[in-house]
Amino acid sequence: GEHDILDVPADLQQLKKVFETIEPGSSLRLDEFLSQAKYNYEVGMRELIHKPGLSLSEFADISLITEMIRMNIFQSMSKHIRNFFTHEKIINLMEFPVLFLGETAENIPSLYSLMNYADIVLGTWYPMGGMYEIIKAMVSLAEEKGVKIRYSSEVKSINIVNDSVKTLHLVSGEEIVADVVVATADYHHVDQHLVDPGHRNYDNNYWDTRVLAPSCLLFYLGINKKLTNLRHHNLFFDEPLGPHADAIYTNPRWPDKPLFYVCVPSITDPTVAPDGMENVFILIPVAPGLVDTEETREKYYDKIMKRLETVTKQEIRSCVIFKKSYAHEDFLSDYNAYKGNAYGLANTLLQTAIFKPKVKNKTVNNLYYAGQLTVPGPGIPPCLISGGIVAKLLKAEHNL
Repeated sequence: GEHDILDVPADLQQLKKVFETIEPGSSLRLDEFLSQAKYNYEVGMRELIHKPGLSLSEFADISLITEMIRMNIFQSMSKHIRNFFTHEKIINLMEFPVLFLGETAENIPSLYSLMNYADIVLGTWYPMGGMYEIIKAMVSLAEEKGVKIRYSSEVKSINIVNDSVKTLHLVSGEEIVADVVVATADYHHVDQHLVDPGHRNYDNNYWDTRVLAPSCLLFYLGINKKLTNLRHHNLFFDEPLGPHADAIYTNPRWPDKPLFYVCVPSITDPTVAPDGMENVFILIPVAPGLVDTEETREKYYDKIMKRLETVTKQEIRSCVIFKKSYAHEDFLSDYNAYKGNAYGLANTLLQTAIFKPKVKNKTVNNLYYAGQLTVPGPGIPPCLISGGIVAKLLKAEHNL
């Protein structure tokens, strides 16, 4: 409810004390849960996440199979969490990260408790100056290594001759000769719109039957005063999780009473807002493929801001001096994101590892794919790892 506020500390020992006040005995069970989650994380990072997922033979190793059995990959996250905790508040807290994996906790393998370990034990980190600082650093490093980055150079088609990419045809009319192409744009867009039908990895039916992770309705706000009763990261569970999850995964629709996340980075980083002001980012996970209109965005802005003001006990809307919304149509226009998704494919068991879209084109010998729709999956770190996987393949197969 609106008066039920839980301050979740970053320190594990402090978090255990909070758990104990909610559910006596849960601090010991949290240790047990995190011990299993640590095992999943370490095995996942060491043995699974860097595999290209091209063949089942990659996993044909007795020690790896033994480790995967111990990881209990066929049990759901929902059941796994309930093996340790009974209080709904703790269960919601532990299940919330799963919401972005693309399915309900009932349909996500308990393997992904590794996310809880990363979040709780390894911690959540923030680059001072904002996430764009990571991009700037990557650009600087790439250019230092001799990479030439072309901006505003949209590809219209990938021209293939004798099962080999020869050129990229740009919207501008320019042709770029290519020895090897690594497509990191939306996989569906590349597969269905840039490659000719005879060289596509998948057909429309394949893509239509994929289970997608959520899209998002985002609001970027500039506030001309300092806010109270908020932290850098804020999760609003003042409405039940079940109906919202149902609106994302089971019966796709705009949710009636959505849960949402509020980030106020200016609390931590004074460089992202002028003195005496706040930088606020609001995220509502929603189903992909919904009809996205300005009217709908405004409706949800009013809903969320009313709840935000009620829970934090302060007037905010009258202090908004900058506002920008971002949703399905923006993901489509800016990234060609399939159905306006924001997080790629759902991490269900049948869309994990070898069951994801392949990093290599099946018939074109110099066309590869990386990004959130292939292995290992969505999120910034997995996308970077995806690039590393393809880089190793290029080195092995093209001597680059």
